[in-house]
Amino acid sequence: MSAAAGAAPVLEVRNLDIAYRDAAGQEQRVVHGLSFSLAAGEVLALVGESGSGKTTTAQAVIGLLADNGRLEGGSIRLQGTEVSDWPASRWNSVRGRVVSLVPQDPTLSLNPVRTVGDQVGEVLRIHGLRDRAAVEARVLELLARVGLSQPALRARQYPHELSGGMRQRVLIAIAIALRPALIIADEPTSALDVTVQRRILDLIDGLRRETGTAVLLVTHDLGVAADRAHRLVVMQGGRIQEQGPTLELLRHPQSAYTRRLLSDAPSLAPAPRRAAQPATLQDWAIEVEDLVHDFPAAGHASAHGRGIFRAVDGVSLRVRRGSTHAIVGESGSGKTTTARAIVGLGRPGSGRIRVAGVDVTGLRGESLRQLRRKVQLVYQNPFSSLDPRQTIFDIIEEPLRNFDPLPAPERRQRVHDMLARVGLPPQVLQRRPHALSGGQRQRVAIARALVLRPEVLVLDEAVSALDVTVQAQILALLAQLQQELGLTYLFISHDLAVVRQIADTVSVLRAGRVVDAGSVEDVFLRPTSDYTRELMDAIPGTRSIDFVPHSA
Repeated sequence: MSAAAGAAPVLEVRNLDIAYRDAAGQEQRVVHGLSFSLAAGEVLALVGESGSGKTTTAQAVIGLLADNGRLEGGSIRLQGTEVSDWPASRWNSVRGRVVSLVPQDPTLSLNPVRTVGDQVGEVLRIHGLRDRAAVEARVLELLARVGLSQPALRARQYPHELSGGMRQRVLIAIAIALRPALIIADEPTSALDVTVQRRILDLIDGLRRETGTAVLLVTHDLGVAADRAHRLVVMQGGRIQEQGPTLELLRHPQSAYTRRLLSDAPSLAPAPRRAAQPATLQDWAIEVEDLVHDFPAAGHASAHGRGIFRAVDGVSLRVRRGSTHAIVGESGSGKTTTARAIVGLGRPGSGRIRVAGVDVTGLRGESLRQLRRKVQLVYQNPFSSLDPRQTIFDIIEEPLRNFDPLPAPERRQRVHDMLARVGLPPQVLQRRPHALSGGQRQRVAIARALVLRPEVLVLDEAVSALDVTVQAQILALLAQLQQELGLTYLFISHDLAVVRQIADTVSVLRAGRVVDAGSVEDVFLRPTSDYTRELMDAIPGTRSIDFVPHSA
């Protein structure tokens, strides 16, 4: 790169067109006439739903388009140098040194059979640092710089020995190793808990301020973009809907699409006020008393005995019929283990669970199987929770075949009725899951859970894999179904902004213990534990304190 272009933007994109070639050899344009620029020390966020062209644009900027993708027109300039026509071999001298990528999923981005230190050192060796001692010293310096404790130990470890947040810090260490002028952060925190997310974003921001590195932030989370970006570029269908300074765009969105994104973003929307339940109402759909659940852990010593890991430690909660109770906490807090015990998928060591009047803890065999009529579970990922070999009709009908000896015409009618309830057209019944969008698949998962007419639905991170607009649609659907069918929801989530929107009551878990509980309004406005206050402070979008959301 030429150093003479001192006043040039770090990145300049002009009239960019990108197309992909499909299996039939036809080319489909997915990015249309994109133009924006990025200055040194600036954060520019590309925001929009899946399929909007954000990641494709980022891949083009760093020369990593898929084999079936190509630039059809336009210009990409890095530090004043045109790079849109570069061959792959020329990019190798620039990646890491001028522009670096922090990808979304550290599990997929790190080599599981190489140590962390070896992978951080690789970028140094590729760009000419041959002295082994110098490489090792720089690796330790980088690992310490991104906030990893005991860097010498971490350098010898393999990725699976680190937490998700630690692995993401390793990717950042690789990205900053050669002090690049531009870092592309592609959904760098979407898979992380809210407090870990904040620490990672703080780290990137601190490095930007110290070194003057420009950051291109790709995200579907408007709360993150509102907190972290100087300017926003809003994309839909491969086109820019609008762009401008963050605060100005949030206060005065010009396009209907941007206004819809803002109204759908739970972290930017005001919390709804709910009427308090009558204090005398004692009709509990779920009762959990002093739940304890241990897992064997070889070599793990704790207060509960050697070789024992206590995932749930004396959890108690009660949920009124027809209401929504949320269990929140970071990964490892015990929330999913608690949920699985409530639906009968895990046998606790001690404690008592009653669901819809049934004592779950003592159920075995056929009695446990029949519990499925009263309580159903909706999983996090609609991509993996549906059998790809079955049609949508077969998926929704299957619980009826397993539990209700209904005549075929009645089963068919129940399937059609439930499909209509979740807002899907009958045409999808003969399709398979791969032919549906993520939001449609989650609607199918909800229809399958409700076809037996259960009283309780347990939703384990059921909207965390969805874009903000699809997420808002599913949350609205759940609220409608609850009102129509009198359902009780147990909502498991690490996303407190979503919890604030959907739940009536909440339990905050940390290390298997309840540290806060009560109405959502009380817990959010008057938390009693430092941990809950830390979770509240980490909700993205809270930095935009003077932003007033607009309705679509």
